[in-house]
Amino acid sequence: MGRHRDTIAVIILALFILGGLIGLTWFNYSYVSNSSGMNDFLPRWVGVRMFMVNGWSPYSEETTKETQTLAYGHLATEGEDQGFFLYPFYCLLVFAPFALISDVSIARAIWMTFLEILIIALLFVSLSLCRWRPSKWILASLLLITLIWYHTVRPTLNGDAAIVSAFLIALGLLALRSELDALAGILLALASIKPQMVVILYILVLFWGISQKRWPLLISLFGGVLFMTIAFSLLIPTWVAQNIRQLVAFINTEMVVTPGSIIAYWLPGIGKQLGYLITFIVIIVLIVEWRSVSGKDFRWFLWTAFLTIVLTNLSGIHTSLDNYIAFLPAIILIISIWNIRWGAVGRWLSVVFILIMVVGIWGLVLFQVERAISPDLDPLILLFAPIVSLIGLYWIRWWAIRPQRLPLEDMAARFE
Repeated sequence: MGRHRDTIAVIILALFILGGLIGLTWFNYSYVSNSSGMNDFLPRWVGVRMFMVNGWSPYSEETTKETQTLAYGHLATEGEDQGFFLYPFYCLLVFAPFALISDVSIARAIWMTFLEILIIALLFVSLSLCRWRPSKWILASLLLITLIWYHTVRPTLNGDAAIVSAFLIALGLLALRSELDALAGILLALASIKPQMVVILYILVLFWGISQKRWPLLISLFGGVLFMTIAFSLLIPTWVAQNIRQLVAFINTEMVVTPGSIIAYWLPGIGKQLGYLITFIVIIVLIVEWRSVSGKDFRWFLWTAFLTIVLTNLSGIHTSLDNYIAFLPAIILIISIWNIRWGAVGRWLSVVFILIMVVGIWGLVLFQVERAISPDLDPLILLFAPIVSLIGLYWIRWWAIRPQRLPLEDMAARFE
């Protein structure tokens, strides 16, 4: 009788989840049906679909024109997003199931549902990565905050694969903590569908992996990227060269988003120099922290990895506000240490930190929208989340990089 009730409960739960996903997808479909123009999903969907259906290269002029026509109803004019494919060809592994759907609105709606599921999964992976089990009300609050944060809402509406990369990075770090090095390397290799999000992180993994003699990690990571590059060259032998040419064309026709370029947009006289200064400072900080983490345990590596992910977006590499979704695990680490170490005081610190992160960024965005200024062109919005995250990371550094201690041991350690 008990088993029968359990079976019924499981069926009801499954139906409830299924109904929720169908309702969410219908809501997403209503949104995309009324949303025109270029978005991050469209060039990837067109590129992969044109290759699968017509055999066209995703980087070809024909594919780019098809993307522009779908987005605007005509070929892109000067000043409009050209809709280049840009991603490594092996992103087909992620986009192929959605490219099989012939209706782009349905495909994008289902893709958005997939991204929303990944955002929730990313939160739980982040909690596991930080070894934190918050109370139910804190967990519910974190879930709500995660779903309404500007840097999760924006990539979801854009259909940006940054969410996929961020999830794969976090999952790879979780596998690494469990010493599943081969799996960790594969997951981190797959995260390179957005190379700018992981290229600097790979350097850290290389240095730390060598210092720890974690050879399976390094072999699976760099071997995985090489294998995907070679394997997909069997489909389009020159895809790497085509991708590079398209990246060059993108740089020549679009604005490359870096702190320097955005500051230079508003302050042409000193913006570029300030950008170089920021890059120089980032390089120095990374070198110092990478030297410190050499030979250290995973806790130290995890904090340094989060720092590297944040600083990547200030390094001078082309970035996007959508990529800031990758900060979520670092934010959870900051909040978890405050809550675990300082009790009620830590909870109040967390509330203030979250209000700054959520309300602060939305306030800046809405303020600039009222002034008809794109958030992508605002240096304050570009720098806000990285700077707040850096302050938080350095605040909790002492507790984050050392082995777990009991509170009395912590107090004694401070007087050693």
